[in-house]
Amino acid sequence: MRIGKYEIKHPIIQGGMGVGISWDRLAGTVSKEGGLGVISSVGTGYYNSDEFSVKTKKDKPVDVLNFYSKEALTTIIKNARKICGNAPLACNILHAINDYGRVVKDACEAGADILITGAGIPTNMPQFTKDFPDVALVPIVSSARALRLICRKWKRYNKLPDAIIVEGPKSGGHQGFTYEQCLQEEYQLENIVGPVIEEAKKWADNIPVIAAGGIWDKTDIDKFLALGCDGVQMATRFIGTHECDVDTNMKKVLIDAKESDIKLMKSPVGLPARAVMTNLQASIENKTAPKIACISNCVSPCHRGQEAKIVGYCIADRLGAAYKGDLDTGLFFTGSNGYKLDKIISVHELMEKLTKGE
Repeated sequence: MRIGKYEIKHPIIQGGMGVGISWDRLAGTVSKEGGLGVISSVGTGYYNSDEFSVKTKKDKPVDVLNFYSKEALTTIIKNARKICGNAPLACNILHAINDYGRVVKDACEAGADILITGAGIPTNMPQFTKDFPDVALVPIVSSARALRLICRKWKRYNKLPDAIIVEGPKSGGHQGFTYEQCLQEEYQLENIVGPVIEEAKKWADNIPVIAAGGIWDKTDIDKFLALGCDGVQMATRFIGTHECDVDTNMKKVLIDAKESDIKLMKSPVGLPARAVMTNLQASIENKTAPKIACISNCVSPCHRGQEAKIVGYCIADRLGAAYKGDLDTGLFFTGSNGYKLDKIISVHELMEKLTKGE
């Protein structure tokens, strides 16, 4: 699979997972093994390193500059490079974050080859990358209409997407659909990839289209390649690897989860999000969840904590707690198939399974 000027041996992208799930160890190893490793730019202020300092309050990064730490992101990318060498390496940057443009430039300056953006429609993405022509740009969409809007806007910058990720409603974390749409057949991944592929052909002959959301094994990969996709993005299954950067407690949460434990919930971002139901959701219901005080100011739709107070939790704080392995107050995002994780294996073994079959 080719994205921009970069060749990826296997048509498998490891999805970006925020606040410490996919940082240097996981992303670097996936790229080393022939997939595309993706570093998440979300919550880099939680990264532990002696190379820089981050201003914190109650062990949480203070405000945007520290939550999205340039020094931390640069260090993460540098350390991933030590693992994967010159293999292509990507960075995921949510469009809904505060300081989106600054973080895009930070990732480019740090040496990311490919930038992936979802959580909104990144109509202005090329504005921040004009000084980095070799960096490939990949938006995440949930419909042909969203892709059409992006391409129209990007034409102002004389740019088209270098690839497109189309994500269905079985993914982990935030969805690009309403709660009702997540359950409706017409919005399922296999039904939305076709129109996106057709829309992409209207703009160029060779824009790769990558399917994401609920893809689990080689059978799923083969299914979407047969539907005309050029590759797939998978996130949750990479949590079940030794190299995944998150605390082992999060891996255990998924291994112990039953299918009935994985549900959609409300989020301060204003969209439904999929997670494992743990003590956090119970504490939100009975009003004993941690007090909400906006310290990190992570995403613009939350309006400095106002939406967090409505839904009952701060997403930055709770994802940060999950990264640290806090089973009482952590928020554990997962795709719909997360309950299928039953053991921890290496990235090498996982890539072998995904490319050759179980």
